[in-house]
Order: sequence, then C-alpha cells, then structure tokens
Amino acid sequence: MTDCLFCGIAAGDIPATLVLERSRTLAFRDLNPQAPTHILVIARDHHADMGALAHADPEVMAELMATAHDAAVQEGVAETGYRSVFNSGRDAHQSVQHVHLHVLGGRNLGWPPG
Repeated sequence: MTDCLFCGIAAGDIPATLVLERSRTLAFRDLNPQAPTHILVIARDHHADMGALAHADPEVMAELMATAHDAAVQEGVAETGYRSVFNSGRDAHQSVQHVHLHVLGGRNLGWPPG
C-alpha cells in the first residue's frame, strides 16, 4: 500500500529507529512512547490488523510474537516483565491500519490497562 506509514517503514522509505530486523518482521521504537521501553513490531507485508494476519499467514503471526519477545530480551525488560498489545479497530484506537504489536516495559505497568 503506497499510503501506509508502516509499509513505508518496512520498505525503508520512511526512517525509524530499528531494534530488530527479520525477513518477515521488523521492530522499531515508537515515536510517542507510553513506557520507558515502547517498541512496535510489524509484519513487513501489509495486513490490516491482527485477525487479518492470523488468518492469512499464521507463520508470520508466530514470527511477529517471537520478534516481540526477542526485542524485549534485547531491551532488558523480559526478565522483569513486559506487555504485548495489539489494538484492532477503531474502538481499540488502532491508529495505523497495518498490523502492529506494541511491546511495553521498563516500569510497573499496573492493571487493568487503559
């Protein structure tokens, strides 16, 4: 998709601070962090949301989750805990219509979220 922000990042046309790069997924720092560690993990191919990706390509969905965990380990938050969040749709405030997983950590995140 030519007007998708995350497709532009995946293609290298839009700069991002990369954390991890894999053949089918990419992790980079969120520009508006909600925690000391806030990373976005995306599929390189365009899928509108988590459900679309899970049905279209479960293997990439698994790689997305593994990339999120590996990014948390790399950032040093896996041992103390981190949160992985998919926002899917308008009511969940999904701001970019390209599947992405938020990895949040580096502080006590509390419960319930939101």
